[in-house]
Order: sequence, then C-alpha cells, then structure tokens
Amino acid sequence: MNTPAKRRTDPERAQNRRSQVLRAAAVCFARSGFHAASMAEISKEAGMSAGHIYNYFDSKDAIIMAFVDLHAEDVLIKLGELDSQADPLQSMIDGAPEHIDRHLDPQQVDLPLEMFAEAARNPKIAEALRAADRKVGERFRPIIKRERERRGLAVDEALLEGRIDTMVSLFQGLRIRAIQRPDMNRDSLVAGWRLALKAILLS
Repeated sequence: MNTPAKRRTDPERAQNRRSQVLRAAAVCFARSGFHAASMAEISKEAGMSAGHIYNYFDSKDAIIMAFVDLHAEDVLIKLGELDSQADPLQSMIDGAPEHIDRHLDPQQVDLPLEMFAEAARNPKIAEALRAADRKVGERFRPIIKRERERRGLAVDEALLEGRIDTMVSLFQGLRIRAIQRPDMNRDSLVAGWRLALKAILLS
C-alpha cells in the first residue's frame, strides 16, 4: 500500500537534493572559483556528506554541466515569453533596461563567467555549452526570421546568423565589461543598448 506513495515522493526528494547541491555549488564557485572549490567545500555548504552528493552528481564537471542545462532552460522560457509578444523585436528593444539589470546583477555574474572559463580548458564543458547554444538558437532564430519577414527585411541565413551572433556577444560581453567598469552609467548604457539592438534587429 505504501510503495506507490514512496515512488511519488522519491523523485521529488531527489530533485530537492540536487537543487540543494546546486545552490551550495553556486556559492562555492562564486567564492573560490571552479577549480579551487572542492567537493568537501560544496558538501559543507550544502550540509550533506560528499558521499551523499555523489549520489546526484558524479563529479564537479557534472555539477557545472547541470548549471549549463539550467541556464539554457531559463533562456528557453524567456524566449517562449518573447514569442508570445505582439512584436517580439520591439519588445527586445523596449526590454533593454530589464536585460541590462539582469546581466549586471552581481549575483548573476560570477557563475556564467566560471562556466565560460572552464569551457576554455575543458572540452566536455565546451561541448555542453555549444549544445545548449544550438538548442537555444533553434528556438530563437525562427522568431527573428519571422518578424523580419513580417517587416520586409532581409532574412538570408548568413545575415541572420551574423545578427544573432552579434546580439548574443553584446549580452555576454556585458558581464566582462561590468568587471572592468563597475561604475558604468546605467541610463547611458540602456540608451546605447537600444540603439544597437534597433540597428541589429530592424535594419
């Protein structure tokens, strides 16, 4: 009689434990960096034994790959919301303040930088990031193409790839620029961002 209930609760408990480990790992990676953070440090932060963590992640690589997947899922959700807008391209331009605030949030900066830094050294992480990028691109590209077609703008493949790569580079570069210039004028940045997006998306 109790077995079905156990089957229902165990996956939820496992997911909660995974989330607990990921929250702890995010703190440790931000504090110590990916390489310096040990499984012992992560286990202490998570409040569970290292052996217990290995039930959910078999290595630090597996933990950072989970972050890659979570980031891709978050972007896909946002793209779904974008696609539901009456004018997705204009919504991206109008949403510049929100995008900039999110990318400049100190709580959001450290972990993505750790992922990219590790990808430069670790082929497994690099491929995970590339796979996530392809997945996101498959969702994003049709939105841009459809909306440019609706406006009578060019939609050849090379142009679309160039515009999307430029836009993504702007977003990702914000994290690095925030380290170099933490005192950037936010309002001026928003104005420049809107100008750049307008040129990329609507010309």
